[in-house]
Amino acid sequence: MPGVFISDEQVARARQLALDITAPIFSLIDKNTTVSIERTVLRWFGVDGTGAMGAPLVNLMVDRLQQAGVLNKGAAYWYGRALRAGAQSPLDAVERLTTMPLEKLLPLSAEDEGKLRDEIRGEARAAVEELTSRVAKRNALRAEFPMGRAPHKYVIVATGNIHDDVDQATAAAQAGADVIAVIRSTAQSLLDYVPHGATTEGYGGTYATQENFRIMREALDVESKKLKRYVQLTNYSSGLCMAEIAFCAAWERLDMLLNDAMYGILFRDINMRRTFVDQYFSRRICAMAGIIINTGEDNYITTADAFDAAHTVIASQFINECFAKRAGLKDEQLGLGHSYEIDPARPETLLLELSQAMLVRRCFPHAPLKYMPPTKHKETDIFFSHAYDVMADLVAVWTRQGIQLLGMMTEAMHTPLLADRYVALKAADYIHRAARGIDEEFTVREDGRIATRARYVFEHALQLLEECKADGMVAAIGKGRFGDVKRDEFGGKGLDGVIEKGPDYFNPFLELLEGRA
Repeated sequence: MPGVFISDEQVARARQLALDITAPIFSLIDKNTTVSIERTVLRWFGVDGTGAMGAPLVNLMVDRLQQAGVLNKGAAYWYGRALRAGAQSPLDAVERLTTMPLEKLLPLSAEDEGKLRDEIRGEARAAVEELTSRVAKRNALRAEFPMGRAPHKYVIVATGNIHDDVDQATAAAQAGADVIAVIRSTAQSLLDYVPHGATTEGYGGTYATQENFRIMREALDVESKKLKRYVQLTNYSSGLCMAEIAFCAAWERLDMLLNDAMYGILFRDINMRRTFVDQYFSRRICAMAGIIINTGEDNYITTADAFDAAHTVIASQFINECFAKRAGLKDEQLGLGHSYEIDPARPETLLLELSQAMLVRRCFPHAPLKYMPPTKHKETDIFFSHAYDVMADLVAVWTRQGIQLLGMMTEAMHTPLLADRYVALKAADYIHRAARGIDEEFTVREDGRIATRARYVFEHALQLLEECKADGMVAAIGKGRFGDVKRDEFGGKGLDGVIEKGPDYFNPFLELLEGRA
């Protein structure tokens, strides 16, 4: 990539600051669990389906444990007690645990306690091995039908009906899409349960459910074989059920998840303690399943000015990278988000956007990166809108982005139609083909506008990281340093779902994911 802009020492300084900033957060993560994590544990053991009034069984069981004041021992422990009490299946375990007086159960002897935990660890190992075999099936298909060259062209389907989504997704794949993203129904991130089964109604998108994941993955597998080109599938796991959706996605062989450490806090007003704890376990699952996570820094410059707030994107990417690495994710799984969002009325925007994209690539040379198209300044003039998107296509291939969400010329008007996706894919394919190798032909002047702007943005990102280290991450969010959005540590939704772990807390899946088992 042409252009150095900043030294290796400066990049190392930013990473060290991110480590210092996140250290207190990991202390919080180590001490707490959440209802979503415990529901994920039960899902992994095979608890599935719904009970009275359609409530997911995992919710019924975890709510019962929380009401009894015993969830701090871990749902896995009580699942084991139910098996020891004679439960013959995961469903039978749920029925027993929702009826027996848990607080009156006699404690086990040390010997029996040890046996119970060893038995449940054995079940957990078998469950992890089964998930691993499903991931291997996905990887074998990817190896048989290699993907096209990056930037991978990423398009959205969002009809509300999973079966209609399949029709749109296969049409998009035939038109050249490399990645299909199924947008979630509006505000699903605020639901503290995962809907069950296939869904045919949704506003602004389609509900993220395990069955919907299965339907779409199977359809894209068929299409991949027809096209002899693997088509990737992504969905969203941010929100109150982050860990559960990550597990469902891993089980159904998804390739990517929008899984951010701060998006839910800032843009959905989900309690920050809940989000920080949930994102760690969900990312552990993603790391094991080889899922690429996509982060949401592009959102910062839709609520704040993209020119003035460019440094917040860089600072947050270092923080998100640190959270991700601590959860076991590798560089090739870090789809760090940024976007082409500077006001097009400003002079030299192409230079400014190249500068930002080159700076991100300079800081994260081995990450695939997730590049978003213009949205904030889109107009109903579809001809201007299309030209605007093509400029983003050019920056994407020039700066070696890994994943590029394609802009739609009707962005400001309606949910994209098949024809809109076709036009976007055709234009991106042309730009990628025409400009391939341009980064190797032009040298960026170290004293020019692009390099000068990159150094300016990075210096301000370092200043923000220094502030976050001095004041703490919680205080920085409280001051609105990211996206001009202010949040309180004890505000937002979901704090009542955070539980301090007891001294005998038991989660065999966490032990396995962390390599402690």
